[in-house]
Amino acid sequence: MDGGRSRRSFFSPSVQQPPGHPLDGRETHLLHIRAAEAQFRLATAVRLAVTMERQPLDLPLQWSHGHHAVTYAEIALSKDEADFAAWTLQRSATLLMASSALEAIKIVFPNPKTHADPNVVAAYQITRMIRIAFAHKPFDPGWRIDPDCRDRRFEVPGVLLLDTTNLDGKPFDWRHYGGPLSLLRLSRFVRLILLGDTTPPEKVIPLPAEVYYQQGDLILRRVRDLPGE
Repeated sequence: MDGGRSRRSFFSPSVQQPPGHPLDGRETHLLHIRAAEAQFRLATAVRLAVTMERQPLDLPLQWSHGHHAVTYAEIALSKDEADFAAWTLQRSATLLMASSALEAIKIVFPNPKTHADPNVVAAYQITRMIRIAFAHKPFDPGWRIDPDCRDRRFEVPGVLLLDTTNLDGKPFDWRHYGGPLSLLRLSRFVRLILLGDTTPPEKVIPLPAEVYYQQGDLILRRVRDLPGE
C-alpha cells in the first residue's frame, strides 16, 4: 500500500547505516520528533472530528488483553467525556513535541545551555521549561522557572518567544508561549534547522471531504448550500 511505503519512508532514518549498526543519537531523535509531530497532527484531527460530532466513538463490546477483559459498558465514552479526552489528547501531544525536541537537543548539542548559537540555547530552555511545567502536574500545569532563567526572554526569531518575567508559580497558559502551533513550528525548527533533517517530504495528501477553518478554538465549516435553499 502507498500509505505503508510513505509511513516507512517518513519514519525511517534519512542516512543509511551499515547492517547491524545502531542508529546514532541524531537519527534516533529525528525519528522521535517526526513521531511526535505526527501524533500532534492526528490528535488535532481527532479533536476536530469529536467537536464536529464526526468522530465515531465505537469501542469493542468486549476487549481482552493478557489476563484482563473489559466490556463496552466499562470503556464506552459519552460525548462530554470524548470532548474532554480529545482536548487533553491534543495537549499531551503538544507536550510530546516539546519533550522530544528537548531530548534531541540534549543529545546532539553538548552544553546546550551555554551553546554559542543563541537559537540552540533558546530552543533548549523553552522546551525544558515547558516539559517541567507539564511533568509535575500534567492536568494542571504550572510554571517552575529556575532562578537563572527568571525575568528573561528566550526567542527563536519568527518561531517562538517565551518571556519568563513574573511567570514562576503561575498557571500554564498558551498565551505565554504562543500556543500549540508555536510548538509545532519550534519542533520543526529543531528537526529541520538544528538537526538538519533531510527526509523527503510526504506525498501530497488529498483535501478533506469537509472543509474547516480554525482560529484558536473557533471552528468554521464551509457549507455548500445555505439553509432553506
